[in-house]
Amino acid sequence: MSAFSRFTPLVSALPSTVPFVGPEAIERQRGLTVKARIGANENGFGPAPSVLTAMRDAGGDIWKYSDPENHDLKQALAAHLGTSAANIAIGGGIDELLGQIVRMVIEPGAPVVTSLGGYPTFNFHVAGFGGRLVTVPYVNDHEDLDGLRDAVKRENPPLVYFANPDNPMGSWWDADRVVAFARAIPETTLLVLDEAYSETGPASALPSIASLIDLPNVIRTRTFSKAYGLAGARVGYAISTPGTALAFDKIRNHFGMNRMAVAGAIAALKDQDYLLEVVAKIHAARERIAGIADANGLRALPSATNFVAIDAGRDGTHARAIVDGLMQQGIFIRMPGVAPLNRCIRVSVGPAADMDLFEAAFPEVLKSIG
Repeated sequence: MSAFSRFTPLVSALPSTVPFVGPEAIERQRGLTVKARIGANENGFGPAPSVLTAMRDAGGDIWKYSDPENHDLKQALAAHLGTSAANIAIGGGIDELLGQIVRMVIEPGAPVVTSLGGYPTFNFHVAGFGGRLVTVPYVNDHEDLDGLRDAVKRENPPLVYFANPDNPMGSWWDADRVVAFARAIPETTLLVLDEAYSETGPASALPSIASLIDLPNVIRTRTFSKAYGLAGARVGYAISTPGTALAFDKIRNHFGMNRMAVAGAIAALKDQDYLLEVVAKIHAARERIAGIADANGLRALPSATNFVAIDAGRDGTHARAIVDGLMQQGIFIRMPGVAPLNRCIRVSVGPAADMDLFEAAFPEVLKSIG
């Protein structure tokens, strides 16, 4: 058999995989039906009615490409954030933006610092562009800011990634610690500050826009997927200095945004009353999940996100058994992938009906696995 490969050595060496196995794939593979979709950190409460109306209204113009400059969305975000449109770059969700960031700054073999067990999609992009991951373990279920800073000093990497609030543990650092960390990073290292859950955490965890906007080596990434309930629409944005934000224009897909999704994102920004209602529902659902954990003799970790990590008390094998047992009953959840974080399961918030199914199934699964 020929040893010929049409792909580059890098691509040939990569596994054909995805960072997350979706509930749809699990349904197909195992012949099961998902009854409660509370594992992908989606917002089961959904977007505002005004957002759905705006998207339907935009449907008649779907024959048109979306504005390649994303002018209206940038202007709406600038007004919402209190900054300039020149400070903003638009992409198809944070995942797409992360891929573009890695492509812009990473050459094969270059070190990239992140947390061991942190967001897998970022790692996926680093591997895809040939970077070398340098990982720092969590400490007390928090990303270790001191450890990340020490790794940056040791490795002098082009890129470091830090999420606040954090996925997969739901933990967070207060804004003053985040700002101090960002300002301690040397100018030769680009910091990705992933703020996907910025709307669901305490105000004390979110640095002001002004506190970091002058740093050309800081990119803050945010999304409409979580609090705004538009995960399937794929709209994300990055905040940085004008020069850094402009660099995305060198490589992005200028016609890559969905016209209806952009209309929905603009409408979502206008409907802040609905956002406040949803955030309150998210907080209430987090409390309910914590209560369910407590009722079953387990501990829920404090969360600033739209999910709750529950310490299952043993190891990854036990946590996996819980995840699989719940899936057998149609309850889709996930777990962190790296020890010691994988002693936990992770449950996304959802409407009362989903929480009811989880509450009923959870003790049965725990009893069945012993």
